[in-house]
Amino acid sequence: MKIYDERLHPEVVDCLRNGGVGVIRTDTLYGLVASVLSKKAVERVYKLRHRDSRKACIVLIADESHLPAAPPFYAEQVIRHSWPGPVSIILPINDAVPEWIHRGTGGLAMRVPADAELRELLLKTGPLIAPSANHEGQPPAETISEAQAYFGDEVDFYVNSGPVMHHSPSKLLRPLADGTIERLR
Repeated sequence: MKIYDERLHPEVVDCLRNGGVGVIRTDTLYGLVASVLSKKAVERVYKLRHRDSRKACIVLIADESHLPAAPPFYAEQVIRHSWPGPVSIILPINDAVPEWIHRGTGGLAMRVPADAELRELLLKTGPLIAPSANHEGQPPAETISEAQAYFGDEVDFYVNSGPVMHHSPSKLLRPLADGTIERLR
């Protein structure tokens, strides 16, 4: 387990591309991150977090081109007004999205972060699942030392970006076909 001072460190990028799991600061909180392309890494995140296996994780993407399918017309305006930013939007999925990512929910919460460096990382790694860095039901880690208290050397790396000043999770919205928007948090 290594501690880095920058998310774009080549070893961080390589680790994530090769199925590693780490802790980085997202645009909202510290997150436990792994590539959506690695079933083994995704399952490892669930085990480390003690996360309910029926709950899907938020997926961070670099831009709309990383969406698994074109968003439905009723979600387009919400996306335009929310991304990049701390707003996760639940979109319907298609058969191309593996079950280990959507967990049978029929939708997937996705977010384009406001942080330009994080988007650059996502361009290099591809989409990442990014639940908060904590055990399910516990307070999210606001520092690397708090994340280490949760995960110790069970993750491959930590990126120390200082303490979280604004520790709210992203807004979670579900656009509906009738034009309304359901706010889930």
